Order: sequence, then C-alpha cells, then structure tokens
Amino acid sequence: MLLVFLVVVLAAWGFIELTDEVLEGSTDSFDRWAVRSLRDANDPANPLGPSWLEEAGRDVTALGGVAVLLIAIASAAGFLAIIRAYRTMIMLLVSTLSGMGASLLMKSLFARPRPDFVPHLSHVYTSSFPSGHSMMAAVVYLTLATLIATVLRHYWLRFYVIAVAVGLTMLVGISRVYLGVHYPTDVLAGWSAGLVWALACWLIIRGTKPRPERKSPWITDVSSRRY
Repeated sequence: MLLVFLVVVLAAWGFIELTDEVLEGSTDSFDRWAVRSLRDANDPANPLGPSWLEEAGRDVTALGGVAVLLIAIASAAGFLAIIRAYRTMIMLLVSTLSGMGASLLMKSLFARPRPDFVPHLSHVYTSSFPSGHSMMAAVVYLTLATLIATVLRHYWLRFYVIAVAVGLTMLVGISRVYLGVHYPTDVLAGWSAGLVWALACWLIIRGTKPRPERKSPWITDVSSRRY
C-alpha cells in the first residue's frame, strides 16, 4: 500500500506539472510536431500507415468511449450483483462513474481547443485537455483489474490482469493522437489523472474494514483455491 501511495503522489505531481506547462503554452511546439508527424506530409488528412490501420485506430479508440465503458461497468456490476457481492459492486460503480464525471469536469474547466491543423478522424464533442478517453479507460480498466487481481493468488496471473488493463489504456491514448483529436500532452494528463483516481479509490477500499459479505450460492469460495 505504501508503494501504491507513492505512485499516486508521483502521478498527481506529474499531472500538476504537466497542466502548468500546457497552460503556459510550453508544450505547443512539441504537441503540434507530434500530431503532424503521424500524417502524410503532402496530405494532412491521410495518417501514416496502411489503410486498415486507420480503421483499427477507430476500433481501438472506441474501447475508451463512454458507451463501451458503460457497457463494461454495467456488465461487471451485474455479475457482482448476481453473486451478491454488493459492497464490491457499489465500490465499482462509485469509483468508475465518479471518475468519468471528474474527467468531464476537468475538460470543461481547462477548455483547451482540439488540434485544428489536421482533419479529425473521429467525432469529438468536448474540449481537449485532459483526454477523456485516456482518463476514463485508465479509471475503468485499472479498477476492474484491481478487483480481479484481489482474488488471484498467483503473482503472474495478477501481473497479467493488470498488464492487460495498462495495455488497453495505453492503446486507447495512442489512438487518440493518431486520429488527430488529441495532443500527446492531453493523453499523458489523462493517463496520470486516471491512474491517480483508480489507485486512490483502491487505497480507500483497502483502508476500510467492512463486515464479511454474504457468501453467494452461485459461486464456490475462491479464497480456498490457488489461481
């Protein structure tokens, strides 16, 4: 828990420093260069790579969209309700939905314009900083990963689950820059904020001492098994 707390502090510090640099305009030249470097020099509307990569980018970016994340949250909450893990279900709903709300609030507060020098390859409706897809993906996937990892005793299984969540979050953020709808600093800020939110919620959950939940008749006792 001390290590997780240290990560939260460092990620929060990184988010604050990055926000300060963005507000001062210190990252503008890097941001514009990074977005332009992913487009054809002769045709800014054409991203680098084969034609299928553009479609793959849209597929990947959808993994961080509100609709997909709400489906994931609802599916996980439904599963927890069926096995009568009500406290875990409530913690999942509160941590993920509040994180999504915090993302929208920060975007409205900073109100950074989207990149306007390349055509957007995905529809956008809000401002640019921080990247909502990146932050919400981090909040939802990392929260789900930590909940799953708590019932796994084998180190490499826990590592695999968390690595998959981190990988999905990173792919979503990269796809936002590739599609020209975010600057790299937007994505970095989204990752940092999402990491802080997910780990802070995990620390709060671990710090509480609830009464044992009623055992579900639908599943066996996983605590007695090795995974």
